[in-house]
Amino acid sequence: MLGALDKMQVKLEQPVQYRLPLGDQIVELNPLLGQSIRLRYTGNIFCVHCGKATKKSFNQGYCYPCFIKLAQCDMCIMKPETCHYAAGTCREPAWGEQFCMQPHIVYLANSSGIKVGITREGQIPTRWIDQGAVQALPIFRVPSRHASGLIEVILARHISDKTSWQQMLKNQVSPIDLQAERDRLWALCKTELDELIARLEGNAIEFLTDQPSVDIRYPVDHYPVKVASFNLDKNPEVSGVLHGIKGQYLLLDTGVINIRKFTGYEVEFQGKHASLSSK
Repeated sequence: MLGALDKMQVKLEQPVQYRLPLGDQIVELNPLLGQSIRLRYTGNIFCVHCGKATKKSFNQGYCYPCFIKLAQCDMCIMKPETCHYAAGTCREPAWGEQFCMQPHIVYLANSSGIKVGITREGQIPTRWIDQGAVQALPIFRVPSRHASGLIEVILARHISDKTSWQQMLKNQVSPIDLQAERDRLWALCKTELDELIARLEGNAIEFLTDQPSVDIRYPVDHYPVKVASFNLDKNPEVSGVLHGIKGQYLLLDTGVINIRKFTGYEVEFQGKHASLSSK
């Protein structure tokens, strides 16, 4: 099976169901738990936007021309509070309207401990799964990515906005009462949040007080005690027994690999009982 990697597709079940896109084909991963698999990088990389061959991947799968011109590669995607759409300087206004000027959710998650995050409303629960969260709770619904970023900045003064991927993969997490944390943060940040809501004509910002916490279980036989990660640029072959899948990582007995990091890399995939389907 040969094709360019793309981020794993996920479905929230108990446990999460994973599928690996490989060019025009899809590999069903959950049935391969406990079996030996092999990925061999051919040396070819194809841009995930334009499809052209590139010697180096930028921003998880883009060629350099796409990286410097596409709005989806702008710094404001990583720091949405810096969104400059309203200033008229968005690289692609039509793209911004489709993806950024849409309802977003500010959420709390427990991946390597409590964190605050944001995502488009339609990306729930995919975003939580991609981050390896074992619990998640929506706390605000807002009209745009910019508004969600401004709220995240306020909350991130009191809790993390990042995940420790090593702790997440070791499953070094304890259960958290996310509803209690939501209420604690609201009390801590009420003055700043009220000011922001007033400034943004806050009728469009909704504080979610009745959402249930979502528990997420991953298909993992056992978690690594030490985390060693594979890098296809340094070693083109990854092989071992698949012990689990969490976030966008494959957990092998020989190490872990972040599939999303190598989006666009052409690999040959081998698994004795691999099941394929078409995209």
